Amino acid sequence: MHIDRYEKIWLNFGIGALIVFLLVLGINAFTVGNHPPTAMATIDPAKVKETEPFNNPGVKQIDENTYEVDIIAQAFSYTPNKIQVPAGKKIIFKVTSPDVVHSFTIVGTNVNMMVVPGHINVAWHTFDKPGKYLILCNEYCGAGHQLMAAEIEVVQQ
Repeated sequence: MHIDRYEKIWLNFGIGALIVFLLVLGINAFTVGNHPPTAMATIDPAKVKETEPFNNPGVKQIDENTYEVDIIAQAFSYTPNKIQVPAGKKIIFKVTSPDVVHSFTIVGTNVNMMVVPGHINVAWHTFDKPGKYLILCNEYCGAGHQLMAAEIEVVQQ
């Protein structure tokens, strides 16, 4: 099989560009410390409401600039259903499920995670503007899926 000289040049250029791209991406991810999100912490799904911090879900202040919100995603609802947090502070969301796979999506932000029973999923966000933000489930979880929503009210301190 004969490959034209120009085809060889472009083939080598394409392979070389791909290798350079992957090397730059890999080295950048390694030096910055990027890694895919993981659900390293697990709990017994049957005992979610008895296990810290989900035995008392809600908003907790960790320090002056950080708040933690512990949420249970369950059949067609989130607990708590209404959340109030301050603007300009780092909000850490810890979410789990005792029953089926759900999702935790805050509309208008980059917070979007799959909630697997028994896994504690963590995401964080800083709300810069006061207002109301909708939390939705994007994973079909049963006949009442369309009713699964909650609200975050961001208030100015």
